[in-house]
Amino acid sequence: MVPLQRPHKTMSKLKQLETFVAVATRGGLTAAAKAEGVAPAIIGRRLDALEERLGVKLLVRTTRRVSLTHEGGAFLEDCQRLLADLANAEASVSAGGLKANGHLSLTAPAGFGRRHVAPLVPRFREDHPEVSISLNLSDRVTDLAGEGFDCAVRVGEMPDSSLVSVCLADNRRLCVATPGYLKRHGTPQHPHDLTRFDCLTLSSEASQNRGWAFSVPQKSGPEVVHLKPGGPLSCSDGEVLFNWCLAGYGIAWRSTWEVQAEIASGALVAVLEDFAAPPNGIYAVFPQRKHLPLRVRLWVDYLKEQYARPGFWLSHR
Repeated sequence: MVPLQRPHKTMSKLKQLETFVAVATRGGLTAAAKAEGVAPAIIGRRLDALEERLGVKLLVRTTRRVSLTHEGGAFLEDCQRLLADLANAEASVSAGGLKANGHLSLTAPAGFGRRHVAPLVPRFREDHPEVSISLNLSDRVTDLAGEGFDCAVRVGEMPDSSLVSVCLADNRRLCVATPGYLKRHGTPQHPHDLTRFDCLTLSSEASQNRGWAFSVPQKSGPEVVHLKPGGPLSCSDGEVLFNWCLAGYGIAWRSTWEVQAEIASGALVAVLEDFAAPPNGIYAVFPQRKHLPLRVRLWVDYLKEQYARPGFWLSHR
């Protein structure tokens, strides 16, 4: 008969596996330690004990980062599957069915996040009171794994990366202005006409370095071209540009999530719609594809559900 292991020894082994997965998926000891709220040295000792017990090197650790060995990569998949099965087994017998718990660390762009993410966070927690949530709003592209974020909301084209993304909703950028501005200055008929108008643009240190995108007919078919219109006013903050546009100071190139309500009410008018570039998306992004924590899956599903509601983009300001 195989002797039963003492409970604390079994728990120690499980903690070692959880630590290994956290370090591997978050990109380092510091990020894993920060997520758990312990010192990096504790994380390091758990990894040392795990590798000594298995007799194999799982991670190559430097002062800057960690990388998986061949054996570590194969072991990571097994550990993720085991931990996910354990979490699902526990959730299936929890009172009331599936219950999310733990801490959910989120990040989103500042303007979009203030308007369309932050109001949803406390409502989500009302449904999942055992989840604590932190929300970081920044226009900087964050390193999800390195900085310990579970999920990010991002707007626009997704660059090639190892991150996994789920499209939450479509988004389009349009040129908009107030009816009063267009009455005083006329309406552009072609993107190249914008040189004669006051265009409200992001300053050079901000994003959108390629400029405003338009779909322009060519002999071979429509082609997306990028223009960099100028004007007397620029700012690094998109919400300031939106407010200037709403005050009648010029034409701005804004996302539908930001101006859809104003277009519907008549406060703003979309111009050059025939040249609007193809839509891009609003995405939920996370570091790994398999075995997402239940709280992350429920959060992503909640965002998709809310963004799909009729009138959502018209009612949130």
